[in-house]
This record gives sequence, C-alpha cells and structure tokens, in this order.
Amino acid sequence: MQTRISLRLLPSEAASEQTVKTYIAQAAAVKTSAVSGYNIIQQSVDARRNVVYIHLSVEAFINEPHVPRKLLSFAFRQLPPRAKKVMIIGGGPAGLFAALQLIELGIKPIILERGKDVRARRRDLAVLNKQGIINPESNYCFGEGGAGTYSDGKLYTRSSKRGDITRILNLFVHFGAEENILYQTHPHIGTNKLPRIISAMREKIIDCGGEFWFHKKMTDFTVDKNGKIKTILASGEEFADFDAVILATGHSARDIFLLLQHKQILIESKPFALGVRIEHPQSVIDSAQYHCAFRGDFLPPASYSLVEQVQGRGVFSFCMCPGGIIAPAATNTNEVVVNGWSPSRRNNPFANSGIVVPVNAEDVTAFRQYGALAGMYFQKDVEEKAYVAAGGCFAAPAQRMEDFVNNKISGSLPDCSYLPGIRSANLQDVLPGYIYQNLQIAFREFGKKMKGYFTNEAVVVATESRTSSPVRIPRNPESLHHPQLTNLYPCGEGAGYAGGIVSAAMDGEKVARQIAQQLFH
Repeated sequence: MQTRISLRLLPSEAASEQTVKTYIAQAAAVKTSAVSGYNIIQQSVDARRNVVYIHLSVEAFINEPHVPRKLLSFAFRQLPPRAKKVMIIGGGPAGLFAALQLIELGIKPIILERGKDVRARRRDLAVLNKQGIINPESNYCFGEGGAGTYSDGKLYTRSSKRGDITRILNLFVHFGAEENILYQTHPHIGTNKLPRIISAMREKIIDCGGEFWFHKKMTDFTVDKNGKIKTILASGEEFADFDAVILATGHSARDIFLLLQHKQILIESKPFALGVRIEHPQSVIDSAQYHCAFRGDFLPPASYSLVEQVQGRGVFSFCMCPGGIIAPAATNTNEVVVNGWSPSRRNNPFANSGIVVPVNAEDVTAFRQYGALAGMYFQKDVEEKAYVAAGGCFAAPAQRMEDFVNNKISGSLPDCSYLPGIRSANLQDVLPGYIYQNLQIAFREFGKKMKGYFTNEAVVVATESRTSSPVRIPRNPESLHHPQLTNLYPCGEGAGYAGGIVSAAMDGEKVARQIAQQLFH
C-alpha cells in the first residue's frame, strides 16, 4: 500500500535512508522489511526548541514495489515553419519561461538579450570583482538568465496568490536541477549550478525552432497604424515581423523606463524597499538558530527571517544567503549596489542578508519633478552617494553593526566576502535619515529576538537598493497588454509583477498563455 506519513527526526537520523525506513515501519506498525521505499513530499528544519529536528512528510510504499517520484512532462516539440512569432525583450526568468511556454503552445519565441551568454558573462563579473571595471551591458543584473543567474538561485516566493509553483520547479528539474528542490521548504539551486540550467533552457528553445540573440539592446520602437510594434536596436537593426512583444527587461533596465516616459507611454511609480546588506560569520547565525556551539555535519547552514515594526514601517530581512557572498550588483560606473548569493553547498564562512525599509510615494517627494520615475531617481541618488563615500572602484561603504547603531565610524572593519572591498564610512552620509534611523532601532530589536545578532562582529554594507522595481508598467488585468499598446505585454519583475526567479517565471508563463489565447482566438 501507499500511505503518507509525517516524521520528526534528529538530523543524523534524517540523513540515513535505512533509519527513515525504520521510523516509517514503526509509524505503520509493520516490519522494516515491508517498507520498500519512500518519496519525500516535504522537508523542513524545526529549530524552535533547544533540540533541532528535521520534519519529513513522506509517501511510503509498504508491501509493494517502490515507485520513484513521477515528474511532470513537457511538450517541447519542433515548431511548424509558419508558426506565429512573439518577440521577447529580455532573457531573464520571465523571458525564458515565457519562451518555453510559447513553444509548448506552438508559437515561435525570439529572445533579444542586451547582455552576454552565461559563460562570457562570468568573465565580466570576474573583472568587476577584481579590477573594479564594469560592463554596463554584462554584469550581475544584465545577461543571460537575468539578475537571478549569479545572485543565488532561490526558488520560492513570499506570495501564495501567484499560484502553484510545482510546474516551475519541475521545469528546473527537467533542465538539470536536483529533485530535492521539489520538496524542500526553501528550495535553492546555487549560483554555481544555475548557469548550466539556464544554458540548457536556451539550447532547448533554439532546438525547437526559437531564436535567442545576445548583444541586442533595444533603444527605441515604433508603432504602426495597426498597432504592430517595430523594435530598434542600439546596433541600428530593426525587427518588425512578429505578432506580439513581451517586455521582460528586469528591475534595473532604467533606460527602458526612460524610453517609455520619453514616448509618453504610461508608467507608474511603485513602492519598493531600500537599506543595507548585513554580514555575520556563519558560525554566529548557526549558534543562534541551532542553540549550539557547532552546527555539525547533518544540518544546513542556518538562515533567518526577521521583521520589526519601527515608527509605523516594517524593517525586514530580504534575500538571506547562508554560507554566501556579497556581490557588486551595480549597472553603471558611478554607483554602488550590493546583493547576495550562495553556492549550492552554502559553504562560505559568512552569512549575509539584506535588511531593508519600505520606500513609499511620500518618501520621494524631493524627486517629484521626475514624475513616475521619482522612485528610480531616489534609488539612484543613494547608490551614487555610496560610491562617493567608499572612494570609487566599486568598494562599498561599511560600518560595524554596533558602530552603525551608535553613530560611530568604525576604526577597523572585519573580514568581508565583498570582493571589491569595503571601506569604513559614516552611512549617515549615504542613507536617507528615516532609513538609517529605522535600521538603528531594528538592529537592537533583532538582537533581542536572536541571540548574538547584534554584534560588532557583523558588518553593515551599503547599499541594498535593487530589491524590486521602483516602476510599474501597467497592463490590462485580463488581457495583460499595456492599456495604450495592445501588442505590448509588460512582464516580470521589471514591469512590477514579480519579486524573484519563481514569481517572474510564473508571470512569464501567464503572459505567454494569454498571448496564445489572443492569437488563436
């Protein structure tokens, strides 16, 4: 028989398949030999008490052969010669998953990506990290796979309203991810493994008859009397032979926001969040979360999720990276932006997380002359101040945590994973006053919730500013096209409809299905 059983095990027990079978047998009141196998349905760590447990929900096979987990199948077939065509601007998760969905629906995707493929992109990141030289078109934000490719590969979303993520996770497994992402509470691929998965997706798109072009930056477009859109590239090339355009350019494509505003295409200001990235020794987080001096061999590096209401605003952790690295996520020469990522093993000695404060319309009134782009210019202003404060070459301004709270410039800084380097600075000169003050209060409160968190072993690095797009490109809630341009479909994080890899992928598929419905109506 097949039965679902919930187990609470010590970490060492959960790591042993034979021990898990023994516990299954006890729960089912049968001999261990009767348990032929099991599939894990859900796995999570419970560190709320002094003893840490692993919770497993399993589908057990008793007195019958074990049937391995059944994965979803996908219909990626060769496209017909005269398939309808959809242009996709941007090769991030929204664009990639839109393309894969279009292929399943018999529509040819043509992806234009301003940056480079994942292999060439890696070389540009090395130059940025080691020499402080940035390629504005190939960096942590731009290039194949988008901002998620080299910034961690977390595969979960805060919002359950977006729908079921099962299909998205199965697609990642189909293209090479490990099956454990299907049942982990917080699935994670890792920056070292995600690029080859992205490459496999691109190869499938091309094998099926789609197109994927690099170094193709859209700088303008025109619309004819029938609503058809012609894209104009920086190279002077023009593309016009397609039935719809998906705009999936990511949260940092400021040139696209400027272009839309210049052409009087409706865009809207949108709330976002801004703050800092905080880095602790991973051992400090492990000790606090697992209530022990050493984590041991059977537990993953500990993470955390913190939130505190301060002066009517939520201050919260964002994109927490256990065993991770702080990365330079700038897209221009005169700004400092930091982000975080972890390799699949999460085996680096530091843990980092964004700690951010919401930014609303009333906070950006000093930039109201920019209209819907007020938030973008607010964001840009803070990033440029961070660049100046650290002295250039993408070094990041930083303070020890207690010094930050006590308004003290740090006489020295601890070791930090940020490769371009950190430099001691007064972050009051970088961050808006209310953000700095709210962070000061929140750090003390976080220290009360989590033993060891508030410490001068931790370093505060500015600035974490690309949490989400400060602009929304509106679309009809049913047809999903722009209210002024019926062939333009804003999509993903850059358009304001997603917040990470999974939600962007889901939005890409959603838009693709809607386009297919329109084209085959």
